[in-house]
Amino acid sequence: MKNGLTTTTLGRTGLEVTRLAFGAMEIRGAPRGREVTPGQADKILNAVLDSGINYIDTSVDYGQSEEFIGKFISHRRAEFFLASKCGCHVGAPAAPPGARSPHIFTPENIVAGVEQSLKRMKTDYLDVVQFHSSPSQKVLEENGSVGTLVKLKEQGKIRHIGMSNTLPELREHIKMGVFEVMQIPYSALERRHEDWISAAANAGVGTVIRGGVAKGEPGQSGVPRPDVWSRFESAGLDELVEDGENRTSFMLRFTLSHPKMHTTIVGTLNPTHLASNVSAASKGPLPDDVYAEAKRRLTSAGEVPANAG
Repeated sequence: MKNGLTTTTLGRTGLEVTRLAFGAMEIRGAPRGREVTPGQADKILNAVLDSGINYIDTSVDYGQSEEFIGKFISHRRAEFFLASKCGCHVGAPAAPPGARSPHIFTPENIVAGVEQSLKRMKTDYLDVVQFHSSPSQKVLEENGSVGTLVKLKEQGKIRHIGMSNTLPELREHIKMGVFEVMQIPYSALERRHEDWISAAANAGVGTVIRGGVAKGEPGQSGVPRPDVWSRFESAGLDELVEDGENRTSFMLRFTLSHPKMHTTIVGTLNPTHLASNVSAASKGPLPDDVYAEAKRRLTSAGEVPANAG
């Protein structure tokens, strides 16, 4: 344990991951994000490892993210688990802000993406490769996509096969039984997948939560989300925030309180925000009574999970 960060086993992967992970999308740079200098990327990536965080998530289409990882922390590769994505269209120009990048799940594009990630990040293997953008079982089967990752796993280029998914495809992904890791969106303010996190974990899947702090309070990530944070107010959650804490800290601890989540990805370019996230995570889950009351208030305010029956 470092800086109070606890670890847990990521499902049947056997990877012992810190319950707070780092999302490298925040260092992707322009045009889809804020400008990021090499100095900023160097500082935040090394601060992440110095803080004790040992799981870093990135993607082929996160701009400069993979190249920064290769340039600034590849020499520390033994200190962290590295997860990336596949299906992102290799060689395609970055989509404009607000638009989705194209995804192609052919064997050729998947292999090209993994090979590019290995080269960019100066590593011989990726701990986890996740299909990006929640492709359906039909799309995966038509393209032989899973078999392609299985071959790459046999070659030692990837260790575990994952899926970045959402409902409704999440249901069929669990039933397929081939995914060792699932990256699922969840927070106190977006509880749709709450019960499905449990369903995935109960099937032996490692659960990686994204959006666990709703991208931070307005102004922290450069992406104000007043529509989401209005739910915090309508549920009266400010009354449950401990003295000395802020909403983001409360949100992070709420996510950590989910009994079946294994790690949650939080990205930032700001070392001060990173330190705050580490401090909040080090406090662990919310007290049981506070967690139960928060869920009760959120349900009363209309923020309820989707049925996982």
